[in-house]
Amino acid sequence: MKFTELGLDERIIEGIDSMGYETATPVQEQVIQPIMAGKDIIASAQTGTGKTAAFLLPVIHRILTEPQEEHQIKAMIIVPTRELAVQIEQAMEGLSYFTSVSSMAVYGGGDGINFSLEKKALTTGVDVVICTPGRMITHLNMGYVQVKSLKYLILDEADRMLDMGFNDDIMKIISHLPKQRQNLLFSATMPAKMRELARKILHNPLEINIAVSKPPEQIVQEAFVVYEPQKIPLIKALLAGREQQSVIVFCSRKQQVKQLTRDLQRANLQADEIHADLEQTQREQVLQDFRNRKVKVLVATDILSRGIDVEDIDLVINYDVPHDGEDYIHRIGRTARAESKGTAYTFITEGEQASFGRIEKLLGKEVTKSPVPEQLGPTPAYNPRAARPAGRGGQYPQRPNRGGHTDSHSKGTRHQGFRSSVHRPKGSSNSSANG
Repeated sequence: MKFTELGLDERIIEGIDSMGYETATPVQEQVIQPIMAGKDIIASAQTGTGKTAAFLLPVIHRILTEPQEEHQIKAMIIVPTRELAVQIEQAMEGLSYFTSVSSMAVYGGGDGINFSLEKKALTTGVDVVICTPGRMITHLNMGYVQVKSLKYLILDEADRMLDMGFNDDIMKIISHLPKQRQNLLFSATMPAKMRELARKILHNPLEINIAVSKPPEQIVQEAFVVYEPQKIPLIKALLAGREQQSVIVFCSRKQQVKQLTRDLQRANLQADEIHADLEQTQREQVLQDFRNRKVKVLVATDILSRGIDVEDIDLVINYDVPHDGEDYIHRIGRTARAESKGTAYTFITEGEQASFGRIEKLLGKEVTKSPVPEQLGPTPAYNPRAARPAGRGGQYPQRPNRGGHTDSHSKGTRHQGFRSSVHRPKGSSNSSANG
């Protein structure tokens, strides 16, 4: 379906045209018109399905075409991270370029000047505010946020917000808002706690499920079964010869990110780090350097797995196994975007085998277990069904099993020098407004 068939205001269509989009994605087709009709929505939609435009377009349309109170916030979009707030604000600027609808991203980590700008916008009543929970609560507690006429509340990446412990913050923000409003909840997954949140804030919602918990077929997935001390030499071997490629390495803990970055830098790799301990300006600079290829290897926590739009990633490495299958899919989904190809490697220690087994169950297939270089020594057998204590990740077996494929589940061939480069063709721009 073309955007011109959805009944959107002509000024919005002009903005869509200027961004080069013509055809709506499935989630956009299914939610735009119900939102324009005033329905509450609960939608399961992953990153890359176009969900950002799916809620921005109808909300902008309603602000333009329906009576609104002056100097009041009309819509509030709550998101889990500063990066996602900035990304949505950028999409908002493009889609609303030919309209009078104003917007502001409100998030922590900035300086006093940023806070003053936020306060001014929230006091005078910016049309659309995109915010992280903690920062918005800070402003609300000061009593000047103009929300008495707010009509639209959107929770994006709601499952991630609950995982990060924001449930109470969300409910506190909602307690300041008018009870009569339209509520839109977007989430990659629908666990029980998400259903509970939906019951609290939504009214007779239309439920839409677009999420497909499968990574793109063009991602080549491989795993390496290792002991913890083998990770550093293995990642150095894998990165050798990839000087011209962009690589993201995901770690679950900030301290792990910091240590690994130092190790890679000492190996003369162009590596940098991004995590929550950095100031917002530092994080933006690191991302800019990565986009400009000044930084070739970006080591990051899961803060980067969602809500960051970085194209042309050749390789994603899971330095450890993600906590769940959805995190795995979001991590490796940073590569192979816009119909291009990419590669994803995962390091699996003994204590992580059961977790990776659950990820394979979600994927509906086994991921190829590739051998590690023989000089790194013996590796564990892969047996995710066996009960293994998590603390054994740094031990070596008494009887070596070399090559990483020590049972019938292990597959794959040795890489030629561990330089299995993936040449990603530059794809044409997507005709859908992917968010």
